Amino acid sequence: MAAQNGKDLLVKVDMNGSGLFETIAGLRATRVSFNAESVDVTSLESQGGWRELLSGAGVKSASISGSGVFKDEGTDERARQLFFDGETPDFQVIIPDFGIVEGAFQVTGIEYAGSHSGEATYEMSLASAGALTFTAL
Repeated sequence: MAAQNGKDLLVKVDMNGSGLFETIAGLRATRVSFNAESVDVTSLESQGGWRELLSGAGVKSASISGSGVFKDEGTDERARQLFFDGETPDFQVIIPDFGIVEGAFQVTGIEYAGSHSGEATYEMSLASAGALTFTAL
């Protein structure tokens, strides 16, 4: 696989609950992470004293974070409203030459910043709020 362009990693939000996904505009940097807690089942009978983990157990989660500049009133307003209403709509994360991850996320943080002689910026964080699906590209 060839190197991928970072700007092709996109985060999209369902704008109205009907599957109309729009890219969250103005993002300059995006990070997606997947996590799975392990369940330790090591006992005195574990071979050689090595730790054993229970396959398929534990809580799985995903988080998305991004930062950027204001470019689009619609997606900014949608993200802000999701935060204040505590809703968990579907989001899509397009990972170039890999696939699309889709599922419910909650906006867990939004930060706004700006300097006197610079552009207004924002940072946002999202946490998975249910099962996610993966579709290979």
